[in-house]
Amino acid sequence: MPTAILTRMILPEHTCPFGVRAKALLEQAGYAVDDRHLTTREDVDAFMDAHGLSTTPLIEIEGKPIGGCDDLEAWLATEPA
Repeated sequence: MPTAILTRMILPEHTCPFGVRAKALLEQAGYAVDDRHLTTREDVDAFMDAHGLSTTPLIEIEGKPIGGCDDLEAWLATEPA
């Protein structure tokens, strides 16, 4: 089973809907998902700074960074079924 790392924002007051969608898309596509949560604003900001991002989530498949949810959708559309 192929694997994916999903790093997404889940704060006490907000769960990123793009992270939720990305997880569902990955699972529907048959990926084992290593679901990593950023649980404080400080964690989110530090993660985005470290990876040069302006948003979360970040999806990595088999060690390759794919990007966010929109990038994942485009990437999955090009993958053979």
